Order: sequence, then structure tokens, then C-alpha cells
Amino acid sequence: MKLSFVIPVYNEEQSLKQLNSEITENVKDHEYEIIFVDDGSTDRSFAEMQKLTEQDKNVKIIRFRRNFGKAAGLQVGFDHSDGDVIFTMDADLQDDPKEIPAFLQKIEEGYDLVTGWKKKRRDPISKTGPSWLANSVMSRAFKLKLHDYNCGFKAYRKEVIEEIDVYGEMHRYIPALAHAKGFKVAEIPVHHRKRKHGVSKYGVERFFRSFLDLLTVRLVTGYLHSPLYLFGRIGAGFTFLGFLIALYLTIMKLGFGQPLYNRPLLYLATLLIIIGLQFFSIGLLGELIVNQGRKINKENQISIKEKINL
Repeated sequence: MKLSFVIPVYNEEQSLKQLNSEITENVKDHEYEIIFVDDGSTDRSFAEMQKLTEQDKNVKIIRFRRNFGKAAGLQVGFDHSDGDVIFTMDADLQDDPKEIPAFLQKIEEGYDLVTGWKKKRRDPISKTGPSWLANSVMSRAFKLKLHDYNCGFKAYRKEVIEEIDVYGEMHRYIPALAHAKGFKVAEIPVHHRKRKHGVSKYGVERFFRSFLDLLTVRLVTGYLHSPLYLFGRIGAGFTFLGFLIALYLTIMKLGFGQPLYNRPLLYLATLLIIIGLQFFSIGLLGELIVNQGRKINKENQISIKEKINL
């Protein structure tokens, strides 16, 4: 069984040597490759990675011209990996490579994707609080109960990454995407270490982007092949409500002789019916687009400066 490690890197020069050493210590019984994806680092991270390639032929580098984000780093790393099992890890040393055998054990039990759970998380409340709320919402939205969707420490069978495209902030939703396709997903507690070097690269804005991607994933996993089911239901709700109001006004006019020109409800009924028809139209357009099978190649939007050992 060959193992691939895909590790996006952004300004983590002090962590790379130790991370590489710890990974190799825990994969001695396997053929392996370590793919560092330099996501536009501005420190000496790339130089440190070059030193590692000189010491270990199994270390490979993909270097972006600028910062494209973690999801882009993962997707390009996936595309260039050839292992039977692919691991993803953060480069900040908070993920402990000693957990690698536990992931492999779950894979051997028949699971297709194994994700870590930072049960005792070494982060401030400013990160753990919003993460708890986000995990609760995602578990309900995707009907896949996980304690830690955002844990970067994961292991995948090759066939999982071959069927999933990652972009935006989608990397945190890979378990949901895999689950929607029928892959078996498991979660295991992992040791989470305090950050030794550098600072976190994620700000408050990521929660807003994640929320938008949550809506995207919910649409993709539930209504990708039948958008009319989603927009048609919404349209039916608005139209039915508008019809009820219009029926009430008709009864008041014909049965009790009340004038309608000064009734705001008349305008509301008209507005609701129009909105409902618009949602129906969006659903029909969505069906036409889906049936055309149009697919955008996300990788063409990423500029790779150089590759080493690949």
C-alpha cells in the first residue's frame, strides 16, 4: 500500500523539517511520497522544502505563483498524488503523525474516508466556539454526524479524491460530499498539539465564506441532478400563499362587496405569485444546464510556477 501525503504550506518555514521527520518515522513499513504545496509563501518555506527534496527523494514540491488558498492546494496535490491512500495534514505541526497507523487501521476496516476529531483541541475559545456551532449546523444539514468537519488531518482511498473537486472553502466539506456519493466515512479522535511556530492564517472572513460554501454543498449534494425539486418547492410555497390571499380577497369582494383597490393584500398576493413563478423558472433553467452536462475545469484557474520531483 503506497501512501501519499498532501500538505498545503503557507509561511511555515520553522515547522517543515520536523513535520517531514515525524511523517517518515511513522510510515517505515510503507512506500510513500510527501507532496508539499507551496501556496505562495513569502518566507523561506520554499527554501526549506528544497532542502528536504535533496535529503529525501520521496519529498515533492508544487509551487504556486501566489496564494490561492488551502482548497486549491489540496486539489492540485490530489491531482499529482499516486498513492493508494492519501493523507492530508496541516503544516503547522498541530496534527500528530503518530496517528497515521490509526487512520490506516480504519481504512483497512473498509472505510473510504477517515477524518480526525480534535477532541481536546489546543486552540483559543475564539476558534473553538464558532467551530462547535458550525459542526452542529453541518451535521444536521448533511445528515452526517461529525464532531470536527474542519480537521485537516484526513485519510482517503484514491477513488474518493478522483470523484470530488475541491475549491473555495470546500475542503472542510469533503466528508459530506463523499457521504453523498455513497462512500463510507468514519471519524477518530486524534491528538491535537499547540502551535509552536508562526500564527494562524485564518481570519473571521473564512466563516462567511464557509457559510456560502455550505449552501453550495447542500445544493450540490441534494439537488445537483434535480434543481427543479429545490426551486420548484420554494416557488410552489410562494405561489400557494399568494393564491390563498387572492382567494380570500375574491371572497371578500364577491361575498361582502368590499373594494380591493385600497387593499395592500392585493399587491402582496400578486407579488408572491410572481416570485413563485420566478423560482419555477430558475428551476427549469437549472434543469437545462444540468442536462447539458457543463463542467468547469477549476485547475485551469491556478498558476503553478514550478514542480520538483514530479
